[in-house]
Amino acid sequence: MNAPASTYRVQLRPEFTFTDAAAIVDYLHELGAGALYASPMLDATPGSTHGYDVTDPTRARVELGGEEARKTLSARLRDAGLGFVVDIVPNHMSVEVPKANPWWWDVLKHGRESPYAPFFDIDWSRGRLLLPVLGDDALTVDGDELVYYGHRFPIAPGTGDGTPQDVHARQHYELVDWRRGNRELNYRRFFDITNLAAVTVERPEVFAETHGEVLRWVSDGDVTGLRVDHPDGLADPGGYLRRLRAGAPRAWLVVEKILHPGEKLPQSWPVDGTTGYDALREITGVFVDPAAAPVFTRLAAEQGVRTDFHSVEERARRLVSTEILVAEVRRIAALLPGVDAEAARAAVAEVMIAFPVYRSYLPEGSAHWASAVARARKRRPELTPALDALDSQVRGAPDGELATRIQQTSGMVVAKGTEDTTFYRFTRFAALNEVGGNPDRFGLGTAEFHALAEGRAAAYPVTMTALTTHDTKRSEDTRARMVALSEVAEEFAAAVRRWTAVRGIDEPALNLLAWQTLVGAWPISPERLRDYLDKAAKEAKLRTTWTDHDEEFERAVAAWPGQVLGDPELAADVEAFVARVRGAGWVNSLGQKLVQLAGPGVPDVYQGTELWDYSLVDPDNRRAVDYRVRRTILDRVQAGEHPAVDETGAAKLLVVHRALTLRRDRPELFAGYRPLQAEGVAAEHLLAFERGGGLAVAVTRLPLGLDRAGGWRDTVLPLRDGEWTDVLTGRAVGDAPRAAELFGRYPVALLVREDS
Repeated sequence: MNAPASTYRVQLRPEFTFTDAAAIVDYLHELGAGALYASPMLDATPGSTHGYDVTDPTRARVELGGEEARKTLSARLRDAGLGFVVDIVPNHMSVEVPKANPWWWDVLKHGRESPYAPFFDIDWSRGRLLLPVLGDDALTVDGDELVYYGHRFPIAPGTGDGTPQDVHARQHYELVDWRRGNRELNYRRFFDITNLAAVTVERPEVFAETHGEVLRWVSDGDVTGLRVDHPDGLADPGGYLRRLRAGAPRAWLVVEKILHPGEKLPQSWPVDGTTGYDALREITGVFVDPAAAPVFTRLAAEQGVRTDFHSVEERARRLVSTEILVAEVRRIAALLPGVDAEAARAAVAEVMIAFPVYRSYLPEGSAHWASAVARARKRRPELTPALDALDSQVRGAPDGELATRIQQTSGMVVAKGTEDTTFYRFTRFAALNEVGGNPDRFGLGTAEFHALAEGRAAAYPVTMTALTTHDTKRSEDTRARMVALSEVAEEFAAAVRRWTAVRGIDEPALNLLAWQTLVGAWPISPERLRDYLDKAAKEAKLRTTWTDHDEEFERAVAAWPGQVLGDPELAADVEAFVARVRGAGWVNSLGQKLVQLAGPGVPDVYQGTELWDYSLVDPDNRRAVDYRVRRTILDRVQAGEHPAVDETGAAKLLVVHRALTLRRDRPELFAGYRPLQAEGVAAEHLLAFERGGGLAVAVTRLPLGLDRAGGWRDTVLPLRDGEWTDVLTGRAVGDAPRAAELFGRYPVALLVREDS
């Protein structure tokens, strides 16, 4: 099995092509990376900056350089001894530019008679395929195409005579007002994005057509690992993964499965693990000071931000199921015979709102299904007959269409309701509001952290782990500085009150999020902060949304960054506060990174984060990476420099380089997991563990509290007998190093025993 020692994620786009990726292969090898991990590489919507909007799965993306450039990149990686992990998107295809997707174009042209009609999850019972694109009736005909401004659609053979309206009436599709999509759409989509049409990959012929090219890359030895995007949207994730494993028996295979605390991967899935959001939650949590919870709760409440997480989450999920995913709920409810339509829709929505996890995989996960139904009955007892009918039919036919569709859609409700809405409304302590996060749980104790890490080492030793991804709400370094706020909670609360009195945003949740973000990402340009807050406001759906705009509020939000940063006194006050937590943020950044890099699993380094990176949610995290700067610093580190922990981030690159190189060159050191316990008055500030019997990791946690308490004093870290050397500094430390000496140069240590 081709599990890499580590991965380095790059975001391919027209500005960073296969050729550009090939140009950094030598750098990645010198850095220590085990594999290049690339965003989707199949042909996508013209100009796409992420590649998840695939239009043609039968060829490498032309805008990235096409097949020849892909092969050249593969050859460079193979020659350098690096693996090649590729992101694949089985759930959907882009239909934003119909002509760019030859299958969709054929369906529009020939309707259900198209050989590709079964490739898409379309409900043809209403007759025509509904396309919600219109804002007015400005249709024209141009040759054999129907045109609406920049949108072009095919005209079915023999139907092109008459007015544009006459022609339109004869097509297999119906162009309607864009606002009708949420309620009337008759093809399954990705979440609420009508430009992404769901693919019926559960059909063997569709799987073969959509995966043939990627599996050819695997069989040719060009690709050594696959990352599967959004398996929860599939009709039968387990069946799909078994088919994929059969086609790529030796490939490293990980799935973007978001696990709630305590949830396990379905044991029938033949995969090597997840893409690491569970590890992210745990690693972030152990650096949070739980004592800050009441302070942040009081601050949020007095500012007018709701502090009951589950209440906020329920409201957000209800909004999604009753106003955004209405078409999906109606389609599911129609499969419930003998039940009043309105009661059926309410019952379906209520169960999905109540799901404790993203979805079940019946018969696996039956306890999650039972929990959702029980909670729905408790909340809406008047729906008990409809819920009983729903429960009976789903349990009686777990492979049937009703069970399949409600399980597919529950993940959409949870993701849109929790990740994309609640996490922008429940802003008490935004560092916890991360994909796969648990914002109502303020921190994680070291004992629990160790237990979870031991479980990962035993059950999924080569699962991916991550701290930053293309989907995280903020980068690992932004999050690390925000985590430091938990150690100065009262000071930060006072600052927020002071700053809000001068330049507050007239929406409490956004206001509290804005100040946390400003401190976490400082220094940040007004333009970047403006774009972030615009997205945050629309995702929260409190005062404005992506479709129903409050123009006055949006203008005020857009002006806020410039007003704050342009106010010398206020900006100086914010900058002074940032200086208060900057150093602690660096300590947290180095600590969480080393824990990830040396801990159980296959660690991923997101592009550019080998130096400090204070990015926010996409597209901010897809900005260009300056590899010239990183090469220069790496050269200095390889020459023996031990950089200071300062604003350059060079110390982080040192940690990344030494840890990745050791993983690649000495894999035997990274087996198993054993917690280590420091001794002394400051023991709670030292997180440590051993791997492989000859490697130990020690990091500092809660550094501001450590300083307030007088430092390390008598604290020591007992190790196995022998001579231990810190790989980061080259210094021998003995087998019972004093913490003050162990962390004399860096707040982290990567220790190897000589006889190992």
